[in-house]
Amino acid sequence: MTKPLGVVASGHKETSKAARLMLEQGGNAFDAVLAAMCAACVSEPMLASLGGGGFLLAQTGNDTPRVFDFFTQTPSATRRQLDFYPIQADFGIATQEFHIGMGSIAVPGVVAGLFAIHQEHCRLPLEAIMEPAIFLAREGVRINRLQKYINDILGPIINASPAAYALAKPMFAPGRLAEIGEFISNPDLADTFEVLASQGREWFYQGEAAQQLVRDCERKGGLITAGDLKSYQVIVRKPVTFASQKAMISVNSPPSPGGCLIAFALSLLDKLQPGQHEWGGVQHTNDLANVMQAASLVRLQQGLTSGMDEAKAKAILAPEHLSGWQQTLKANAMATRGTTHISVADAEGNLASLTLSNGEGSAYVLPGTGVMFNNMLGEEDLNPEGFHRIPPGVRLASMMTPTIVRYADGGQIALGSGGSNRIRSAILQVLINLLQFDMELEQAVNAPRLHLEDRQLNVETGFSAAAMQSLEAGWPGVKLWQDTNLFFGGVHAVERLSNGRFRAAGDPRRGGAIAFAH
Repeated sequence: MTKPLGVVASGHKETSKAARLMLEQGGNAFDAVLAAMCAACVSEPMLASLGGGGFLLAQTGNDTPRVFDFFTQTPSATRRQLDFYPIQADFGIATQEFHIGMGSIAVPGVVAGLFAIHQEHCRLPLEAIMEPAIFLAREGVRINRLQKYINDILGPIINASPAAYALAKPMFAPGRLAEIGEFISNPDLADTFEVLASQGREWFYQGEAAQQLVRDCERKGGLITAGDLKSYQVIVRKPVTFASQKAMISVNSPPSPGGCLIAFALSLLDKLQPGQHEWGGVQHTNDLANVMQAASLVRLQQGLTSGMDEAKAKAILAPEHLSGWQQTLKANAMATRGTTHISVADAEGNLASLTLSNGEGSAYVLPGTGVMFNNMLGEEDLNPEGFHRIPPGVRLASMMTPTIVRYADGGQIALGSGGSNRIRSAILQVLINLLQFDMELEQAVNAPRLHLEDRQLNVETGFSAAAMQSLEAGWPGVKLWQDTNLFFGGVHAVERLSNGRFRAAGDPRRGGAIAFAH
């Protein structure tokens, strides 16, 4: 039997296929994750875009992981008349308000991240890495049930401009949105990939594309300037690394608070649950809800709503701070976006955990490129103190938290999630399932979840009757979801066991698709 070359987990089968092809062509995990990122811009167009931002947590062999921060940044222009307005995204049982328009666009980082990661870690030429995405953009991708559902949720954005609508119409029946089973294509995006491969990142940040974006911002109420684009740089950081149970865990680092808040919550749970409770029981579910509330309060108390630094991270994870919260939780009850993820492991010992987001999309598509730009300045999660209040030139803080777990026996897991504020609760619960309840990877990802949003506790069906009764008593107005839903995130994870074998789990909540390369 052929020795496996690696494994990938993502939110779409074409995204995972692109990564698998790179591994089979002699590429490593980083060639694969970039191919998947490009393919996701075609196969998951409302979640991923060259006009957005993201993070890669990269581990080469046994080296210390590093974070590549290519997230979005605040622009420098100020204008009285902004193209900036609210829409309602309807999840069925819950709605969420977002703002879109030219005034919602932050300086994008995906293209810069693509080139920086390629230069640092890849061995295949960029043309080969982009080839699967170019093929998909020209030949089309079949709409699946999840993508149709996302299009329905984000219908107000798709319908906000003819160019945005064109990205969701079927190839052979223009004039309406694509239905399940029909194909969508984006030939302009295929051309964009080819131009990037031949002309480099300068075309996007200083050349023709950049100039058109700046002109449109000036005329139509956007904020990005030529200087914003020219000065954008990928930042390489050390991750936040901490011990939990039998593993070392590395997560996204400041200024993004998501990783530190996961570390805080998991450390509290380690102290609250010295032995194992029954999964889904009263103690387990109440502890989960309480530490989620504690993490939310710490985010406010420590002023993390617009970002954090290393000093705050150390203070939050300090033993005395954790001990104080531990005593509080024992004594009292605490009740009072568009994103996708790709994980890759290869046989050489490399791990790539990449989370990518376009927000929900601004509805602005750069003419001739097929690229819809982000609406990060219109995301309340990223701007909790009010819109357009963060100073210019600041890297936005995100809940996106690519994660790597390293076991004492040499086993390793790369995971992450999409889902706006639900990212940290989704990753936290999968880590608990793995480390405290010894679940295998697929079971840990598929298990029911809960999520605390402000004071509203959302719960997927599947917890015990006693647990639900206790939660409803402690958290009035519990919202029970009868089916699994992308609202609760989408954790896509890969595992390389200590014996060199691979496992993977794609979250069914967000179209999870796995692929093994041989």
